[in-house]
Amino acid sequence: MKLVSNNPAPQSLHDEVAATLRERIFAGELAPGSFVDEATLCETMKISRTPLREALKVLTAEGLVRHEPRRGCFVNRVTEKDLDEIFPVIALLEGRCAFEAARNASDADLLALEALHDKLGKHARARRITDYYEVNHSIHEAIILLAGNPWLALVIGDLRKILRLARLQQLHAPGRLQQSLSEHMAVFAALKARDSEGADAAMRTHLTRQREALRELSRNQASRLA
Repeated sequence: MKLVSNNPAPQSLHDEVAATLRERIFAGELAPGSFVDEATLCETMKISRTPLREALKVLTAEGLVRHEPRRGCFVNRVTEKDLDEIFPVIALLEGRCAFEAARNASDADLLALEALHDKLGKHARARRITDYYEVNHSIHEAIILLAGNPWLALVIGDLRKILRLARLQQLHAPGRLQQSLSEHMAVFAALKARDSEGADAAMRTHLTRQREALRELSRNQASRLA
């Protein structure tokens, strides 16, 4: 069963507003915990309250904002507890994607993945963290696509939106950049070997270590502020 039509209908106004607000949240323009000022947004975006409120319902359902009765909407914060709960779930889901990708990937798919991993290695050696993040994202997206399971892709996409609220910078943890590259290469080695179980385990390890790196980074930041 397909989740998305081959000929999707044009976006409604509230979908466009939701997309704009979502990007403003991810960019930090609407900071975690901040009040969503409906009057100001209506004025600056030149829209009425109706599409804005429909857009806020969408973002509330996604977990990006929360509605408080008699107070309005606020951008959600992601806590350490949230991260502890989300990472094991996304590790399982992306592990399953790697499992299926190892079964489904063609020789051409593996060549395309190899080119991405070559870029990843170059960025790691040059310590170009922003570029590394971009290629890293492309690799994860490619593996999810190769899994061929739209339901997995849908749930992972929703969880990633929540994680983006935390503005995660785990590659800044000491030694994490090289460790991340090694983990990616382990996943790719399993994919090339058509080792589904190995790809699953390697991907779960990769996501678990991301959480460990973030926890270490958080501890270091707290100690510097103490």
